[in-house]
This record gives sequence, C-alpha cells and structure tokens, in this order.
Amino acid sequence: MCGIVGIVSSEPANQQLYDALLMLQHRGQDATGIVTADGPTFHLSKARGQVREAFRTRDMRSLLGNLGLGHVRYTTQGDAANEREVQPFYVNAPYGISLIHNGNLTNARQLADDLFHIDRRHMNSTSDTEMLLNVLATELQKQISGIELEPEQIFAAVRQTHQRLQGSYAVISLIAGYGLLAFRDPYGIRPLILGRRETDHGTDWIVCSESVAAEGSGFEVVREVEPGEAIFISESGELIARQCAAQTKLVPCAFEYIYLARPDSIMNGISVYEARLRMGDRLAARIRQQAPAGDIDVVMCVPESSRPAAMQVARNLGIEYREGFYKNVYVGRTFIMPGQATRRRSVRQKLNPISSEFKGKNVLIIEDSIVRGTTSSQIIELARASGANSVSFASAAPPIRFPNVYGINMPSPDELLAHDRSVDEINQLLGADRLIYAEVSDLIAAVTDGSPVDDLEVSCFTGNYVTGTVTQEYLDWVRTNQLS
Repeated sequence: MCGIVGIVSSEPANQQLYDALLMLQHRGQDATGIVTADGPTFHLSKARGQVREAFRTRDMRSLLGNLGLGHVRYTTQGDAANEREVQPFYVNAPYGISLIHNGNLTNARQLADDLFHIDRRHMNSTSDTEMLLNVLATELQKQISGIELEPEQIFAAVRQTHQRLQGSYAVISLIAGYGLLAFRDPYGIRPLILGRRETDHGTDWIVCSESVAAEGSGFEVVREVEPGEAIFISESGELIARQCAAQTKLVPCAFEYIYLARPDSIMNGISVYEARLRMGDRLAARIRQQAPAGDIDVVMCVPESSRPAAMQVARNLGIEYREGFYKNVYVGRTFIMPGQATRRRSVRQKLNPISSEFKGKNVLIIEDSIVRGTTSSQIIELARASGANSVSFASAAPPIRFPNVYGINMPSPDELLAHDRSVDEINQLLGADRLIYAEVSDLIAAVTDGSPVDDLEVSCFTGNYVTGTVTQEYLDWVRTNQLS
C-alpha cells in the first residue's frame, strides 16, 4: 500500500502535489517523491521520510511545470532503507517516462528475468515499480511507428502491459512532452480516483489513491478509474479513456475499508466511514452471541480506525462508550512501520491509557483487525495495568491467517498471529479474558451493502487469491524472502 497522486493543471503543480501528499501520508511513511514536467523536461525530488521532512523550499522551487506526480511509500517489495527504491522512477526512452505505482506484482521474478534476457533492460533496484515502468516503456516502444505519439498507441501499450503483469497495480505516469497516463489492474484491487476542477484557463485533473486528496485540493470527484481501464490526459487537459483489459471484475481490497483508507474517503462508491459503522453493527451481533449479558461495563476503541465500529458496538449493545486511550498523533501508524522491533517500540509511545476509565471496570476493547498481535497484546496489558477488572477484546475483521500478496506488508504466515491457531489459542497469546472475531461474511456484507461492489479481495482471511496466479511455490518464496 502506497499513496499516489497525479495532477494536470493550468497552474504550477508542485504545491498542489505537496498538499495532496499530506492528505495521503497515512498510506505510507517510509519515503516520498515528487516529479514535475515542464514541457519535455522532468524535475525530480525524492527522499526517505515523511512529506514535511523530505521537501525544503529549494526543492519545491526546482519542481517546475504544471504536470506532476507524487508518491508516499509504504514498503512491500524492495529494500525499505534503500533510497534507490524511492519512487517516482524514470526511464529516458521512449520519449522519457516517469512512473509511480501502488500495489504489488506477484510475477516480479519472471519480469526481472524477461526484462534482462528478452527486453535487454537494466534494473537499478529490486523494486517491482521499476520493473513495471520498464515493461510499459518496452511495450510503448513497440507501438511507435513515427515521431509523434498517438493516444491509441499508448492504449495499445497498456493492453500489452496488462498481459505481462500479475498482481495488483494502480499506476500513474508522465510521458515527457505529451501528458499523464493512469491505469488500474483488471481486478481494481488497489484504488484510483479521478477528479476534475474547472478554472478560467480550462479543466484541471487529478488522479489519486483516495477521494480526500482530490476534495482537499479543490477537485470534484468524477469517478473511479475502472478495473483494467487506462486514462490519458494531454498537457492541454484533454482526457481520453479506454478499457485495455480483456476481462475485468471489480474486487477491491477489504483492508482499504478496515484500516488503510481515511474514514472520510469514498472508494468504489462506498463510504469508508459508513462501512466501518456497519462492521460495528455486525460485530455487535457476534458479541451478543458470545458474551453474557451484563458482563461488560464499557466499550472502548483502539484509536483511530476502530472508533466507528466501537461506537456502533456500544450503541447496539446499549453499553456506554468511552475513550480509554490517548493517541499521540506524532507517532506513525504501527501496522505500516517496517520491522517488528520498530512496531513494538512505537506502540507504547503511541498509546497511553486514561487510568480512570479502566479502574474496576469490565472493559470491551474494539480493534479494527489483529495482524501480528504486537499492538493488541500490549493494549491488553495496558488495560490490566490501569486497573481493569476484566478485558474482553473484539476484532471488526476476521482472523488474518494467510499472507497478503497484493500490496500489504503481511509477507509471511509466521508473522500472523492467527495462522494455524484457533481463537482460543490466539487469545492465550494475547492475554484477554475473552476474544471475539467478526466472520468473513460479516465483513463482506458490511462493506458491500447497498453498493455497486459484489465481492472483496479477502485472501488474507480465506487463502483464496483473486487473481488466480498465486501458487504455493510463490508463497514459499515470499516467506523465505520477506522484508526485515
């Protein structure tokens, strides 16, 4: 999972990209980068760290032009500490292409081999984004028959690119001297939003991971980029769209709604906030079945993403809702931090209990999900140390038992608390008095209710990978080559 944004504007794009990246910072905190296009010339600035840390005034002044791309990185493939892996990436032929990508390619090994032995292209990193860029560049080169580049040649190149890629990918790129190209994988696993803004000088466009980045930048959300669709926006603001995949089906990632996206975002026509409220409704029904009436005094959330679900649980059960933890907003999201040691250290820095809310009470703590258990076990310890009489723990997501290979850092089942364990065994490790999970059917119903989406990508709960190309051999390889 990363945050990406592309802008075609009638005004300088640098500050607009910076502002949009601030609104996508929750999607990645490892590194960030911006590239702008001033006619045929690209201007690039990228560094490790968060947006406010990475760009100085001199950097912003150097980012000339009205077109640009921005990226915030959350490492899923490649080296989190290697600055060569920071996006955007660039190749100088054909024409000059710069590209950013959100997702994860599951056939990166085959691509690396093909790019070297067949396409004769050099990789300067292990990033699957650099591979994706070089595949697109190769296919675009094949389509060129004259000096000028035509939109239909671009779309033909995207069609061939789809045929070579496996996995999840939302892509935005700049083609020097021509414009912006964006496309999405045939399953629409990772999100991509199109927005528009009318000005005195014409129409400005934005393509981004979440609607909040568009709305916060003064754009009106037009629609989602469809699964398999490609959109080309010329330097003058003319937009052309084509379906470039032979078969498509919208199956967005469930974790966007559980945890990753901001609650004020709308994705695939679904309000993230309302989806989380419905998760709370479904979870309350499970709690009512498994917890004796009158056995809970107060409901609390683990801030921030579980708050809507927790409020609905309290409402449905007729139990008081209270804030039991203070969150230090200056500590990053622990789930997306690289390395277990870093995550563990950051939990205690991030959350501090309000002891008066726990003392002598039977508390029910609601979490959005339980991945490695690092945060959950420490929260339970904090609740007990603050005087709680008993601690029940409930997850609005089902048990996470399988690796996620589509852009979320869950590469190895060995790191997943629920892998090959029963709920009772999980609870023994967490140390709660009672542990309750939502079911997969609860999650799917809560997110898709009343929406145009029929199904979700839920492989980390079920082990069924939607693209149909994930083999056990690949999972074993990921397991032995997981990120540190």
